[in-house]
Amino acid sequence: MANWFPGFGRQRIRANGVALNVLHGGAGDPVLLLHGYPQTHLLWHKVAPRLAAHYRLVVPDLRGYGDSE
Repeated sequence: MANWFPGFGRQRIRANGVALNVLHGGAGDPVLLLHGYPQTHLLWHKVAPRLAAHYRLVVPDLRGYGDSE
């Protein structure tokens, strides 16, 4: 699969027994990018690299979407 988020890391975070897929990257004040229904984190692939030049981004797949449980 192509790297849609160059320079971003990926983590699997477990919260309340649910594993969530989270991408993170950039530096600066934190910004949380949430997708809508029925999207995934890939919704942000064009915007995130530009924002990462100024902000620390957290880009999760919400529960039941993408690579999250």
